[in-house]
Amino acid sequence: MDTHAALYEQGLARIASLRKLAPRKSKTLQQVMEDHGITRRDFMKWSASISAMLALPLPFSTLVAEAAEVADRVPLLWIQLAECTGCSESLLRASTPDVSTLIFDYVSLEYQETLMAAAGWQAEENLENAMRDNHGKYLLAFEGAVPTANNGAFLTVGCKGHTGLEIAKKAAEGAAAIISVGTCAAFGGVQAAAPNPTGAQGIHTIVDRPVINLGGCPPSEVNIVGTLMYFIMFGKLPALDMFNRPKWAYGARVHDNCERRGHFDAGEFVEEFGDQAAKDGYCLYKVGCKGPYTYNNCPTERFNAHTSWPVLAGHGCIGCSEPDFWDTMRDFEKPLGQQILHGLDADADTVGAVILGVTAVGIGAHAIGSIFAGKHEDK
Repeated sequence: MDTHAALYEQGLARIASLRKLAPRKSKTLQQVMEDHGITRRDFMKWSASISAMLALPLPFSTLVAEAAEVADRVPLLWIQLAECTGCSESLLRASTPDVSTLIFDYVSLEYQETLMAAAGWQAEENLENAMRDNHGKYLLAFEGAVPTANNGAFLTVGCKGHTGLEIAKKAAEGAAAIISVGTCAAFGGVQAAAPNPTGAQGIHTIVDRPVINLGGCPPSEVNIVGTLMYFIMFGKLPALDMFNRPKWAYGARVHDNCERRGHFDAGEFVEEFGDQAAKDGYCLYKVGCKGPYTYNNCPTERFNAHTSWPVLAGHGCIGCSEPDFWDTMRDFEKPLGQQILHGLDADADTVGAVILGVTAVGIGAHAIGSIFAGKHEDK
């Protein structure tokens, strides 16, 4: 049996086990979609797009659809720590409800501080009940870094005065899987930038459990939805890179799929923001784009219902999905100097960390060569 066939059988078994559980909502997903004007055809198109996004063969689209229909049996707890709520916005901010929003806003979301009506003692009770009633079964998503200095005192939450550190550790104990949504939860983010007085860290440093990291400030909603759907379908985490990011989303450099890559190869660069080259959509490498050093699917998936992303809008990538980006990627509007970062090639998982200065020289040489080639063609 080949890999895809085995995976498909695992998915069918997983969904069969979920269907045996009692419904958690009074309405089925199909009824909710009908209420919002989403047809079965639209739903199947969405399922096919999720399958393609996860690099699964087309027959898996039916499995995705079935997994989405039983997603109300899979509780999702979303805990916010030291964050700006941008990751919640990425998932849920939509001009019209789509299937992704319905699945994770209406169907399976058991606890989410920004969205729920409960507050104070009632909110704390809801979290405790959700962890107790679904122990060992719930998906746990964290948004925001964990302050660890002074025993976590820099983030004290709720009426009982628990620290974010305490809440994170307790919630992780009963989780079936843990997902760090956004660079803050994954790697500490802006909160962990030097000198980091609060000792902010990523979730994986304070829990003794596997954690999947969805880098990005914020990550695309498709990366969040795709990762959750993968777990719902197969009951396990997808293949991960050296930073525990799903390879299907973070397996390629931003630079490789950028719509401005042709201008890079042709030696056509923006020299300063607002010049004619900027208006013509030339490459932003010389004004600080970190796309050659960043792994993410921003150019292909984009944001706001696949509408746009920073480079298309006119500013270079700042490398926000990479660990310690706030320190290692600055200045954000100048080409990158010598830094330590992981390798840029496909063998980075085995090679490990490399001196980016060497890689930067290679990319710089490529850029210089492109410039001379462009001038030669002009002559």
